Amino acid sequence: MVASTTLLRISIIAVCFTFSASSVNVKELKRLRRRARALFYRGYNAYLQHGYPRDELQPLSCDGVDTWGGYSLTLIDALDTLLVLGNATEFARVARMLIRDLDFDRDINVSVFETNIRVVGGLLSAHLLSHRSGLHLSADWPCSGPLLTLAVDVARRLLPAFATPTGMPFGTVNLKRGVPVRETPVTCTAGVGTFIVEFATLSRLTGDPIFERTALKALDSLWEARSPKDLVGNHINVKTAGWTALESGIGAGIDSYYEYLVKGSVLTGNRTLYDMFLVYNSSIHAHLKHGDWYVWANMNTGAKTRAVFQSLEAFWPGLQASVGDVSAARRTLQRFHSVWSRYGGLPEFYDIFAGRPTAGRETYPLRPELIESMLWVYRATKDSAIIDMGRDVLTALERTATADCGFATIKDVRFHSLSNRMESFFLAETTKYLYLLFDPDNFLLNNGDSSTVVPTPRGDCIVDSGFYVFNTEAHPIDGGALSCCSKETDVGVAKEFDFQPIVAKYFKEAAERVTEAEPPRSNSFKVTPGCQELQRRLLSGGSYSEVSDDDGQPVAVGVVFSDVTEGDYSEEFVIDGIVDCLTETAVKKLVGTDGEAIVELLEAEKEKHRVSKTYKLTALHQLATKSKDPRVYAHDCQADFRNSLPYSPLTCPRQTTESRLYSITFRNP
Repeated sequence: MVASTTLLRISIIAVCFTFSASSVNVKELKRLRRRARALFYRGYNAYLQHGYPRDELQPLSCDGVDTWGGYSLTLIDALDTLLVLGNATEFARVARMLIRDLDFDRDINVSVFETNIRVVGGLLSAHLLSHRSGLHLSADWPCSGPLLTLAVDVARRLLPAFATPTGMPFGTVNLKRGVPVRETPVTCTAGVGTFIVEFATLSRLTGDPIFERTALKALDSLWEARSPKDLVGNHINVKTAGWTALESGIGAGIDSYYEYLVKGSVLTGNRTLYDMFLVYNSSIHAHLKHGDWYVWANMNTGAKTRAVFQSLEAFWPGLQASVGDVSAARRTLQRFHSVWSRYGGLPEFYDIFAGRPTAGRETYPLRPELIESMLWVYRATKDSAIIDMGRDVLTALERTATADCGFATIKDVRFHSLSNRMESFFLAETTKYLYLLFDPDNFLLNNGDSSTVVPTPRGDCIVDSGFYVFNTEAHPIDGGALSCCSKETDVGVAKEFDFQPIVAKYFKEAAERVTEAEPPRSNSFKVTPGCQELQRRLLSGGSYSEVSDDDGQPVAVGVVFSDVTEGDYSEEFVIDGIVDCLTETAVKKLVGTDGEAIVELLEAEKEKHRVSKTYKLTALHQLATKSKDPRVYAHDCQADFRNSLPYSPLTCPRQTTESRLYSITFRNP
């Protein structure tokens, strides 16, 4: 198949399948929709009554529990499903409640991956769908809005995780303090490669390229770390790019990396990402495919290691259909569904050769991946047999997962015993995909025949045209809306920059991780011994206007002094963070550039005080906003302030002066 033809198929199939319901009984579809809607509302109402404001519902004990951060995760995750089901009134009520109550300025450790796909993705999707709900929209929507403000805030708090020599993120970040001091540098491949959909959306809506660049750098580093067999392993050291788990597959730990290469390409038009997927797809077929199943193999040798089907692999037929491999998608879907038919659920691990669940992995936590594939394969084939599959799934959930309060994880698919948890993705994904399977005329499945025109100061914005890309938590992103704002964003492509985020300077813990990092690869940011000494001195409390390396060349910028706008403070403080060093070559290039000095306001946190003094960080050596050097990105914080965008200590703090304020990002020479 010619590559260009395949990419064209992506745009057509993944986003706007042509559909005909002629072979499916319309009345039966309506009955199935009614049952799928009832499934959602039983779980949703039980969460509101017994679980809220905790993250998730415990359906057996009828109470709630915080699992991923303690910010009512299920409510965020389920929000866009309300609109999919046509409940604009409840969507608007919950959206206003979240806008009023959500506060991410909290001293808690969270999963970078899960927070991105569930929270950032959920808020972005709700923001882009909010015009359908009756919520008041700003004149500049979709380029601004309170739900977007929340998404930007939490995403900025994830950025310190990417402050590594490779640009690949740590797995955990503290929303207030950055990467925990003892955080392991080992994370799974999906935890590195599953950001481009959400981060590109952020950049193209806000005009701030830092998010998309960050995601692209992580993807580029993963690509460079692939094996000679063009396979990737399961876990990688984000500081060294060394693999710590060599098993390669399409399931847990890797799955959504492949998914986001395709979806990121569709959403952004970045052909490089799709070319990467084509290389991987060829190797997957060569080394991992076993009939219509997929197995696990050593990434370096291709030798088979395990013949196991994981429930998370069930997304693969949907991805196959989206790239035009429809026949293979149908066959693999049938294989996967045969396991469901036998047990009334998918065990986490299923031994293909033994024909039984793997011992200790018999659980089915109500995952959506099989239903997701049913939807997309059905859209591609119009095979009414897939509707029958969906009916089987719906019936099984009704009969085996129903608990006193909502629905419960099936502890063992062989005996249908239950566990006391209803994961947020049950309402975000499982029920949503079921409903969409039975609702061919849903607005999300528009084949391009209709659209909505929203007037904005930038011109007419065309949305609702069917150009929806679902993130890996089933949050639909309206790609059409991104073009309404993206002309102001120049994000470049992955090969045109080497990103070393300086957001770590806001967090002492993150700074210490950078300082202690192993020597980076040759194409990464270089930290000199003199620079490391400077970092230690700054972190210990000094204040310096200029520091030179052993050759007498200036290698760093930064002096911190008090701003008396909030009180008369004579003592100088150094922020809990790091002033990044540049290589000698970079400094020589940047010192001579023209332009005004870059000034940031940073908000310091005092023990037991949420907000305290404000300090100015003066960037020396004329690293200026007028610089044409591509390694320097100056962000106009004052413009954010004028447009009522959120303050964040990661990019723009709360404004207290009328001066023109900037944050500065350094990239590699």
